[in-house]
Amino acid sequence: MARAALSLEIDHRQEIVDFMRGFSLETTPGQAAKIASFRDVLRPGTDVYVTALHSASLYDTVATAARLRREGFNPVPHLAARSIPNRSSFETVLRQLRDDAGVVQVLLIGGGVDEPVGEYADTMQLLSTGLLDKYGIHTIGVAGHPEGSPDIPDEAVKAALAWKNEFAKRTSAKLYVVTQFCFESEPILRWDRAIQAEGNKLPVRIGIPGVASIKTLMGHAKACGIGPSMRFITRQAMNVAKLLTVSTPDRLVSELAAYRARDPRCGITGVHVFPLGGVKKSADWAYAAADGNFTLDARHPGFAVPVTT
Repeated sequence: MARAALSLEIDHRQEIVDFMRGFSLETTPGQAAKIASFRDVLRPGTDVYVTALHSASLYDTVATAARLRREGFNPVPHLAARSIPNRSSFETVLRQLRDDAGVVQVLLIGGGVDEPVGEYADTMQLLSTGLLDKYGIHTIGVAGHPEGSPDIPDEAVKAALAWKNEFAKRTSAKLYVVTQFCFESEPILRWDRAIQAEGNKLPVRIGIPGVASIKTLMGHAKACGIGPSMRFITRQAMNVAKLLTVSTPDRLVSELAAYRARDPRCGITGVHVFPLGGVKKSADWAYAAADGNFTLDARHPGFAVPVTT
């Protein structure tokens, strides 16, 4: 029995390592400005997404992407359809991303504004321009919402994913899905099984929250319209004394890693970390998990990584 238990522990440890290996994470232009050198925080070659915030311009995105490339990382800028004025500005930004930052991969999002500033209302319109192909950008992420989108009806979300699958079939584009973060595994599992049953063939990178206080997670969850898994963090936040307690996604990662390894229908191929409590904290935790530098506890469904200062 002891030998069997040890074998299961070793297998699950490897499942977690395999799940976290090659994780990506993101930064805002504002966060990036506070980091003296990303080389002190991340390992060379890491995919670093540059978020598109209302307070930052497209040119802030270009500058941050260029800096990441100079420091040895693969920048993956977000491009928000509803924030792009017209075809000319879209082409200008793509040209600058290629020329200044060597960008070969982007994440397309609709953008959380009520009204488009110009002629684009969704990512399908951006894909249809042909400009991404023109500027050598063939690896393209699109947004996924395991708990639904606060801005788009469920049927429209389904139709959009089906359209993107067809687009990937008829073009040379390598499309994949990057999801919003969740706090619990069950909504993710239900969503992944549902989209695979509906015919999705696009690889899925699951978003997970990084290391942050419960108070910080609550704030980001409300701002992002997180759905059912919000209950998980809300239950913890009900105890005011725990609001400043640091939360890690170990249980979520443990359960998703087991699902990916054991269910042949699983469409999850990677992990995207939202460093809500800071890039370094989340990166340190994620690298420890990917390196197998953690402790499993049979009495606890997650795992623990060494505390860093």
